[in-house]
Amino acid sequence: MSSANPRLRLSSPTDILAAVPFLIGFYPERSLVVIGLVGPAVRVTTRWDLPAESGALDGLLPLLKREQVTTVILIGYGPGSLVTAGVDEATRLLRTGGIKITESLRAADGRYWSYVCQRVACCPPEGVAYDPKASSIAAEAVVQGLVALPNRRSLERSVAPYQGKARVSMNRATDRAITSIRIALARGKPADIVADGIARVRTAIDVYAHGDRLNDDDAARLGLDLAIIRVRDEAWTLIDDRAAHLTLWRDLTRRLNPRHAAPAASLLAATAWRNGDCALATLALDRALTADPRYTMAVLLSRAIRNLLPPNVLRERMPTPEDLDREMGTPTMKWLSPLLTLLEEPSALAS
Repeated sequence: MSSANPRLRLSSPTDILAAVPFLIGFYPERSLVVIGLVGPAVRVTTRWDLPAESGALDGLLPLLKREQVTTVILIGYGPGSLVTAGVDEATRLLRTGGIKITESLRAADGRYWSYVCQRVACCPPEGVAYDPKASSIAAEAVVQGLVALPNRRSLERSVAPYQGKARVSMNRATDRAITSIRIALARGKPADIVADGIARVRTAIDVYAHGDRLNDDDAARLGLDLAIIRVRDEAWTLIDDRAAHLTLWRDLTRRLNPRHAAPAASLLAATAWRNGDCALATLALDRALTADPRYTMAVLLSRAIRNLLPPNVLRERMPTPEDLDREMGTPTMKWLSPLLTLLEEPSALAS
């Protein structure tokens, strides 16, 4: 779902089909895509797998109403036997809500058909051939910094844990970070541990803002620091429109020991959701909940995305770091409990 799309002029079905992969982040298959507009501007884009589960589209109308959408474009990807039922259900809901459908398409195998056009001259029974990658819309989207991966599997791979030599190197770095934290715990106070973690969060954001990357030791240590809720929340409150946040949290989600990835993956999800990329946010949350099925931040974000809430619902309520300090008070050993739990786990090299 997106509510902040760059300007792309969509004047034909081919333009629409060329724009969709860049609006959702990948070339869809077996999907229903809904583009909501306010006047000529795209306000929101959202996607469902087909066949849609019972009740899956129930949140569509409230979403469009909340975003003040006036007209909608529907696009179904796949064979007619799969797509038509989903398009019919979406059409019924939209008509119930009084929202106009300006175009309704089915696309498959390089051809498209319109559900609203009955003119054989422009919409023949055999469909109309199109090439989304050859469209000027695709070139314009790339210029505006948009990316369209080949398919959803490519998006899944973009958040998958690293394997091979990279994993071995990070496992060794994680063991070194665990040793370092144990020494710090023996010598320092909870306030010192928390302050050091917060400082590492801010340093990491600056590193990625300058186009650089944390080394394995710094990445592993930050991954452990994020187990402390106050440290993770510092990172959450600092998320803004800079690309550094997406790059940083995607990198850590992939590099960290999978058992330690819940905080970084949740921060990646929060960043992606803020950017309107619900597909990436959902995959990041899958990583977080695989690491810890009860991780509160991931559960909260999952519910918000499942209910099609816009990201500003949480963004407008986010505290500042100063608010966190006032509300949470002085760090105690209890703050470190999630971190201590990680330290008690088996060696990273044994995973």
